Amino acid sequence: MNLRHLEFFVELAHTEHMARAAESLGISQPSLSYAINSIEDELGVPLFEKEGRNIKLTNYGRIYLKHVEASLDALKKGNEYVAELHDINQGHIHLGFTYTMGQDLVPELVSTFKNDPTAKKITFSYSQDITDKLIEELLEEKLDLVFASKATTPALVAQVNQFHLVNQELLAAVPFNHPLAKKDEVTLSELAKYPMVLYQRNSGLGIFLKKIFDQANIKPKVAVEVQEDHSVLGFVRYNFGVAIVPHMSQLSSGIVKLLPIKDKAVVHPIYAITKANHFLPPVVQRFQSYAEKYCRNSFNEKNTTI
Repeated sequence: MNLRHLEFFVELAHTEHMARAAESLGISQPSLSYAINSIEDELGVPLFEKEGRNIKLTNYGRIYLKHVEASLDALKKGNEYVAELHDINQGHIHLGFTYTMGQDLVPELVSTFKNDPTAKKITFSYSQDITDKLIEELLEEKLDLVFASKATTPALVAQVNQFHLVNQELLAAVPFNHPLAKKDEVTLSELAKYPMVLYQRNSGLGIFLKKIFDQANIKPKVAVEVQEDHSVLGFVRYNFGVAIVPHMSQLSSGIVKLLPIKDKAVVHPIYAITKANHFLPPVVQRFQSYAEKYCRNSFNEKNTTI
């Protein structure tokens, strides 16, 4: 079926006049007749019938017109959507990030990015979870871009691109009535003497902290494993143990005592993650580049953490 012929059919169906339809389409009447005849031959039914000097749609024609117009409209919307995907100044970004990224970094990045007048037509939707689950959504193309811990599962690593974004400071969290609360700073070995509230071992931060402890030859005493940062603080507050948590401006110092950690290795790298061997819409590329440049200028080149 010739797409152009279908457009001719719609125009003739609306005018029900060969000369006017041909003039509107900028073609000759014989060309218009040929197009309509081709469609009718393929369908095997008449779409028009003569009515004096004019023509009118048959019942077949009226039914067919509804479907052709719906199809052409859907095709037009598809063309517009694909064109939008190629536009760096408009489109939608499905952004996934781990829980701590929602405290400051993601709102800060999106807010400053949207301050650019050329980004006003760019919209966002958000999803939060642990690193591996976010990457699974990325691979299922439910997300365009993920800010999270570095993927370490071999099956996932092989399917993604990972770019270092920024480093996150990690702090010790202890109850106010704990012996360590009297100190100004602590070491990993000092923390490991006490039961610990840890992140779930399959989470990005849980995997990272295990690596840190392994490198320091320390085996922590696990009291509780939880997934979310505020849950960690809740268990610390009620003396289930001590913990290591990311620095977040919204963490209340009135709940637990937060202490710097002396060990230089205790810094949590955050990555921008995309699906490998996959078309990345220009608008997503634009935001990713902005995020990397913003973090480089605001944090990395200043040798500071978030």
